[in-house]
Amino acid sequence: MASLSLQHNTHHFLSRALPSRPKPKPTCVRMSLQQDAPSIAVVGVTGAVGQEFLSVLSDRDFPYSSIKMLASKRSAGRRLTFENNEYVVEELTPESFDGVDIALFSAGGSISKKFGPIAVERGTIVVDNSSAFRMDEKVPLVIPEVNPEAMENIKIGTGKGAIIANPNCSTIICLMAATPLHKKAKVVRMVVSTYQAASGAGAAAMEELELQTREVLEGRPPTCKIFNQQYAFNIFSHNASVLPNGYNEEEMKMVKETRKIWNDKDIKVTATCIRVPVMRAHAESVNLQFESPLDEDTARDILKNAPGVVVIDDRESNHFPTPLEVSNKDDVAVGRIRQDLSLDGNQGLDIFVCGDQIRKGAALNAIQIAEMLL
Repeated sequence: MASLSLQHNTHHFLSRALPSRPKPKPTCVRMSLQQDAPSIAVVGVTGAVGQEFLSVLSDRDFPYSSIKMLASKRSAGRRLTFENNEYVVEELTPESFDGVDIALFSAGGSISKKFGPIAVERGTIVVDNSSAFRMDEKVPLVIPEVNPEAMENIKIGTGKGAIIANPNCSTIICLMAATPLHKKAKVVRMVVSTYQAASGAGAAAMEELELQTREVLEGRPPTCKIFNQQYAFNIFSHNASVLPNGYNEEEMKMVKETRKIWNDKDIKVTATCIRVPVMRAHAESVNLQFESPLDEDTARDILKNAPGVVVIDDRESNHFPTPLEVSNKDDVAVGRIRQDLSLDGNQGLDIFVCGDQIRKGAALNAIQIAEMLL
């Protein structure tokens, strides 16, 4: 599990690629701590995404009057430092949400199902990173750059609680690139192959990948606790449960969530999700078929102007997006932009997308949702 202190003790597999930022001096007053700002709570604060919540809150100077650090009974009592203030991790209880305006959840679906509605009853707006409520018709599923209108009626200060769902990481990363093209030419079919990092399975999976890598290089049998097979120097079908239709749960999330976010039940989506031995950024090969023609030059210009997207598409140097380049970055990178030769009349494109799974795929997207509540 990730260490509790972001400033001093964060485990190196989470921090090695972070750009160095000057620490504020102890006497520095952060603009994010304000008396008239909302009160917030972080549920699952000791996990990889919980720790990233704190990092993104600080990076974006998110305004707050108070912040509660919430986790399981096992983690209660630990101390952590956030923006030069020390906090004690509290055990998550129903009373934890009294007086809380916004709660950021990343503690797993079962915790969200139990405590999300409790928080709402107490007037808290929940931004949930699990899959618990994503397909609930009453719960908006939001990527701020894609469908902000889905949550336009939810604001803090009304005394009314609500739940807003964060989409699956792979869906977010894919749709950040696909949506600007969809708005131009209307996607009728999308075929996605994902290459997913260890971070999607949590901090323990990241630790196990690092451990296995050392073990294999030293000629020792790999420790397989998180996954039931060797992860280092290997790839395998995503570890989500396989359903009767042959798709796994991760693949069906992409199918169902895309239809909900784009508000199009007729969009044809198919996905193959693969786990690869990369630490924290996902890659995706995306094939798009359009209703209207769209040439690659127009598509490239559209993507260059899309919010939250950066184009890395240098054919001459054979330089395209990589997981390492987007790790600890906010933007989703897209490249390999080319016409699909199997379709006539500029009706299809192939693109390659990379995005940080912990950041835009989870924590950043949730904080952006919270910012829209202000």
